[in-house]
Amino acid sequence: MKKATAFVKNTIQLGLFMLIITMLSCSKDDPTTTDPSTTPTPTPTPTPSTFAGPTYPDNYTANASWGNRMQWNLANLHDPSVEKSGEYYYMYQTDASYGNAHEGNGHFFYRRSKDLINWEFMGAAMTQAPAWVKDSLNNKRARMNPALPAITNPSYGFWAPCVRKVGNVYRMYYSIVVTNPIVGTDTNTSWTERAFIGLAETSDLASNNWTDKGMVVCSEPDGVKSYVRNGGNDWDAYFKFNAIDPSFIQTPEGEQYLVYGSWHSGIAAVKLNPATGKPYQLKTIDDYGVRIAGRGNVNTNRWQALEGPEIIYNPDTQYYYLFLAYDELSVAYNTRVARSKNILGPYVTISGQSVTTGAETWPIVTHPYSFNNHTGWVGFGHCAVFQDPTSKQWYYASQARLPEGVAGIAVSNAVMMGHVREIEWTPDGWPVVAPERYAGVPKTSITEANIIGTWEFITMNYQYKTMQKAVTVYMTADKKVSGGVTGTWAYDSSTKILTFNGNKCIVKDAWDWEASTRKVTLTFTGLNSGGQSLWGKKSN
Repeated sequence: MKKATAFVKNTIQLGLFMLIITMLSCSKDDPTTTDPSTTPTPTPTPTPSTFAGPTYPDNYTANASWGNRMQWNLANLHDPSVEKSGEYYYMYQTDASYGNAHEGNGHFFYRRSKDLINWEFMGAAMTQAPAWVKDSLNNKRARMNPALPAITNPSYGFWAPCVRKVGNVYRMYYSIVVTNPIVGTDTNTSWTERAFIGLAETSDLASNNWTDKGMVVCSEPDGVKSYVRNGGNDWDAYFKFNAIDPSFIQTPEGEQYLVYGSWHSGIAAVKLNPATGKPYQLKTIDDYGVRIAGRGNVNTNRWQALEGPEIIYNPDTQYYYLFLAYDELSVAYNTRVARSKNILGPYVTISGQSVTTGAETWPIVTHPYSFNNHTGWVGFGHCAVFQDPTSKQWYYASQARLPEGVAGIAVSNAVMMGHVREIEWTPDGWPVVAPERYAGVPKTSITEANIIGTWEFITMNYQYKTMQKAVTVYMTADKKVSGGVTGTWAYDSSTKILTFNGNKCIVKDAWDWEASTRKVTLTFTGLNSGGQSLWGKKSN
């Protein structure tokens, strides 16, 4: 099951939600027995005596209705974008919720938080599609050869806004997708109509008073392929770049770019006029941008199986980082990252391969996974990457879904919980994501003695739609690792770097979200030489 054009993404995402209304490199089993002579004597994790972390449930279905929206916190979140204004972080999202609870209540819902832990649902940022969307759609249809009749009542999807502060204003780049087929009513015989990226601005996020500025780009055909589909397995994409999933960046030199795309031909970057926030012109297909990332050769495969680009610049490393969502969104979603010294690339992998020309992206940042005593999380991607302007700490936010078929939860895979996690940077300048969600756990002095004990360990090995499950490992005082993985460990308390089987990992105080009674613990995160994320959580 794939997605990319408006039809496919809408079918998978919104179809899954409507269903509710109508109703590993280390993936061994945990050891069942242990040799008492090798069982470590654990040293307790330092515990702040007054810390009370978040307790809201991952299964929020009892409070999923619109009437309970003030209890959602990070429930019913999808495709977030985060920006800070004043004392609050504001988080905007795709129109999505368990059971479509949001329907009829506006679009581009948002919430706010002072601490990135407790989020207040604020409502909709847009009441209805701007009139220019329908006008632009039908003007383009009238100019096609042969001309096509107007669509009098388009069906819309509202997806993946990106909010950024630019000078003294806040810009929202948003996606509105027309889900009607280009011709007829059968999506097996016609691609769906185009998507549009629009722009709205405000001087104050707290006001929620947005001034719409009209179209930025749209999905535009390049004449290479027809809009006719030869059945449901025809993935020869009609549009060059699909105008979905915008991400904005301003370079240190002051140049502005919009990075966007969903499956069709890869990811595009288009230079913007800083005065308008729009491209300088849209006269030819080349004005819609250049391809900066893809998955395979676009000349032989226009169906690129990646989307949700998020781009940042880290002044400490002087690299641009392009985060990408791979595969379908309901289960297989996983996050990759590539980097470049130049905004237009080439973006390269940890081994130096060019993602711009179609190499598979590594490192892998997130992937479907489970620690012990929990269902685990799938569909874990389409991220927002943002920085606290004061502390300079980087964060990763995205949705994750419960797996399919969780007992006692109707359509469990449609349970979408927002995750906010800290980002750390490896010594060679790659981002890695915390194994546990952010909970504001106070920092403690972590000593070598605190490392000794029982850990759960995950290697983020890529397997399509397959969770990577934790194995139990033991770190003993003799610096040995045993259990599901064997080897050695060493720890530098001055840098909080754990060398785990030769891989340097960052150790952090964390919140054990999977524990029956949540509590503080320790985690580590790092990369192996192949670009797979390594996650560890101390369980005893």
